[in-house]
Amino acid sequence: MIYLLLGTDMGDRQANLGRARELLAKELGVELMCSGVLETEAFGFDGPAFLNQAVAFDCDFEPYDLLHRCQAVEVAMGRKPHKACYDADGRRIYEPRIIDIDILHLNGLVMDDPDLTIPHKQVFQRPFVNQILQKFTIPTIIN
Repeated sequence: MIYLLLGTDMGDRQANLGRARELLAKELGVELMCSGVLETEAFGFDGPAFLNQAVAFDCDFEPYDLLHRCQAVEVAMGRKPHKACYDADGRRIYEPRIIDIDILHLNGLVMDDPDLTIPHKQVFQRPFVNQILQKFTIPTIIN
């Protein structure tokens, strides 16, 4: 199983989640299972509240293929191509975004490459992730 986390804090947040699900299903060629939607405070910066949702599907994707497909959906929705940015103290710099798609779980794969870490680096720092994933069973993520 593959689990992705969707997040949005700009514009019509419900519509953004719906559009992301639609584009992901088309881009990935899969039927998505969806968790409930949870509103959370911005993480890592002062900004508007996020709507978050997890989606799951069963498929075999290579890690970077999945990453590029998720990034293609982000760009299609108006997000500029991006890489993580850090301040002088090494803290991640966050900003509002129309959609953010994080890879939480990829068929049990664990990897830590410069451009891709699975599970996502901040998954355990975000308490709301477990709340969102309660619909799903992911022993390697939910502690």
